[in-house]
Amino acid sequence: MSSILMPQQDAVANTRLYRAVWRWHFYAGLFVVPFLLALALSGLAILWFTGVAPEYGDWLKVTPQAQQLAPSAQADRAIAAHPGGTLGKFIAPWGPDNPSIVQVNLPDGIRMVAVDPYSGTILRDRPQAGTWNDFFTHIHGELFMGTDGGPGDFLIEIAASLGIILIVTGIYLWWPRNGRSFGAALFPQVSLKGRALWKSLHESIGIWIAVILLFFLVSGMAWTGVWGGKLVQAWSNFPAEKWDAVPLSDERHASMNHGATHEVPWTLEQTLIPESGSAAGITGLPMGTPVVLDSVYALGRALGFSGRFQIQPPADAKGVWTLSRDSASYDSTTPTADRTVHIDQYMGNILADVTYADYPVLGKAMAVGIALHEGQLGWWNVALNALFCLSVVTLCVTGIVMWWKRRPAGELGAPRYPRDYRLTLGVAVIAVLIGCAFPLGGLAIAAFAMTDFLLPKSVKEAGQHSL
Repeated sequence: MSSILMPQQDAVANTRLYRAVWRWHFYAGLFVVPFLLALALSGLAILWFTGVAPEYGDWLKVTPQAQQLAPSAQADRAIAAHPGGTLGKFIAPWGPDNPSIVQVNLPDGIRMVAVDPYSGTILRDRPQAGTWNDFFTHIHGELFMGTDGGPGDFLIEIAASLGIILIVTGIYLWWPRNGRSFGAALFPQVSLKGRALWKSLHESIGIWIAVILLFFLVSGMAWTGVWGGKLVQAWSNFPAEKWDAVPLSDERHASMNHGATHEVPWTLEQTLIPESGSAAGITGLPMGTPVVLDSVYALGRALGFSGRFQIQPPADAKGVWTLSRDSASYDSTTPTADRTVHIDQYMGNILADVTYADYPVLGKAMAVGIALHEGQLGWWNVALNALFCLSVVTLCVTGIVMWWKRRPAGELGAPRYPRDYRLTLGVAVIAVLIGCAFPLGGLAIAAFAMTDFLLPKSVKEAGQHSL
């Protein structure tokens, strides 16, 4: 670190602004970095347990034969292994050489059973909860502090909001000045030594992933309680009026999710589910056909559900059969192929049929965005997301090392304002815009600004400019 004495009255405006932006970047990083590390590392683990080695046995291999057992026969094999269990869900195989997955509901929990669709052999049998994916998903979504408005959910949303401040200020600090070229700023200067090398690594990695990080922060906040649930999702859900006047239950699609896993399309979560027991809807199963797992499965195939799709039976006397193919549930690598169909459990009529084309604009964007965020579009998506997670970890580590090397012994080492610094209009406008767009982040910005304002000048202003 080098330091030059610089009288503040002679400091140019850009230098004064630089130091103020640096201070905000530092404090945003102080809060955000632990969360970014937790999100990146847990995200890396989730990628492994969903995109490489699914724990329920989705990608186990079986030997294809001439004919598969009926879905009901496969489900019966799984239920027979757990006396007293009932069918919770049937998931058709990814391909002809993969098993079916049967969800068995029990009084003391849920089992996920992988069944050979040809022989009925049980290939894997494990609880739905308690998987490594479940563990890391809880860390990634709410730090084991509770979802739906819990403190962990709030902290994640605040960190993601302040992460946007970190990106904006980071781009300003990186911007080439004093004759430095863009080319030199884009790549690390490996010939440097000490803190200068760490700074060069931090800047170059940061600028390359800035837009991707912004995308991940915003798409991840789609699941948060305030920005996602109360603002964006509430105004972007699929309108139940499009069910064409079919009777509606009191249950929303979000009730079909299990634990921290979101199995229902984002844009449908807040929409009410149709209910059975009327003559509403359009013809699905021929009149007189029993509405059971096998006939519903056959209807799904006839409707165009190919490969992996899910069948969920009615939850009660007014419930519906639900067919779904959703990239968020890893049913396909194409979010534009998402589809949800509800069927009356008595008449077999189709009460609702929602495809990606029916989603509102933001719902379409979130369907694709969430699929990209979770690495659901194929091996290339998994590989790029893994590289991104490792880049975020490196960005955080280089930032920590830079701070540790720069800070004076025994001090926090926050960058100091120039003497008698006054907030510029541009900085204020950016802070207000981000605060309005992301309310919890806005509260955090206001809290920091008030605290910073109340600090004595002796701890926040300096007569030296540290480079």
